[in-house]
Amino acid sequence: MFQQALKSNGLIAILRGLRPEEAPAIGDVLYEAGLRVIEVPLNSPSPYDSIGLLRLHLPADCVVGAGTVLQPEQVRRVKEAGGQLIVMPHSGREVLRAAKAEGLFLSPGVATPTEAFAALGEGADVLKLFPAEQMAPAVIKAWLAVLPAGTVLLPVGGISPDNMQPWLDAGAQGFGLGSGLFKPGMSAADVAVRAQAYVTAWQHCTANRSH
Repeated sequence: MFQQALKSNGLIAILRGLRPEEAPAIGDVLYEAGLRVIEVPLNSPSPYDSIGLLRLHLPADCVVGAGTVLQPEQVRRVKEAGGQLIVMPHSGREVLRAAKAEGLFLSPGVATPTEAFAALGEGADVLKLFPAEQMAPAVIKAWLAVLPAGTVLLPVGGISPDNMQPWLDAGAQGFGLGSGLFKPGMSAADVAVRAQAYVTAWQHCTANRSH
């Protein structure tokens, strides 16, 4: 299901700072724009409430999960709230194993090939290339030459509608979108405009992918 959501649209919304009362309206505009994966970082206000509201509110083909998951006990709370996806800034083995034990989709953060191989060995579904600002598209191309066939790499950090094409040409299959898409206090209308800009760029870039 997670892979299917990414295939329909490889953009993941990272809603750091989202408040529960904003969640349904923000979720609506993201879904309407075409995004099918939404992540609420756990360092947001009442994140489990927001995850629960999004899961209740959005159609079943939208995957809802948590980001900045740092502790195994947080994995259980995410699942209890209705979350389906665990996103991490790191590749902590205890969190990886807790997520797999709970049957949740898993996207750990990796910054080296060593971390990438270790995360895949623990059952990661996709790899979050983080922070992408300190890397270059050539990194993805080099990694994909040695990682198992079918490995999905998603750059996160500093992604804008203007800089997606080189990453996609190098083999990226999606992106995590943070403050370029949503910042605390933004209206649903503002988020809708930004989401549409990203989706339009995504559609243009994937149509022009060089391989």
